Amino acid sequence: MHVLRPLFVFLAFVGIVLMARFLYVPADFGIHERGYMYGWHRKSNEEEWKQVRVKYQGMEYCSGCHPDKNKALRESPHRIIQCENCHGPAIEHPSEPLKLSIDRSRELCLRCHTYLPYPTSNRSNIKGIDPERHNPGIECFMCHNPHKPGPGR
Repeated sequence: MHVLRPLFVFLAFVGIVLMARFLYVPADFGIHERGYMYGWHRKSNEEEWKQVRVKYQGMEYCSGCHPDKNKALRESPHRIIQCENCHGPAIEHPSEPLKLSIDRSRELCLRCHTYLPYPTSNRSNIKGIDPERHNPGIECFMCHNPHKPGPGR
């Protein structure tokens, strides 16, 4: 009997989980066309998702109006960074706001350029600094151009 008690507790737990799933999960959740039956998707709310506006536009969107900045960035070590990482989301740009705000904080640069001594992190491929010793208190853009990164640029 002592072996059956844990089994009954486990079966009761599974029953409670299945009952909760039945009560809380919408009937059309994960039900799709043949070949794709499971996923984080509900057929009944597709229209809701069509109304969602895309917040980030991507690099191609920016390059249409800023080909010079895009060309300089594509030739720099920062080529993998999306424009909106520094300039903010372009959801309403160019009409509103006319000019995007630029995050020129030292913390933004230090997210990638603080030296990390972990050999498996691939951070050794990125030039890192010691923020306590490398120009503390000065914003990076005062000495470095993020569109053309390098020493003293």
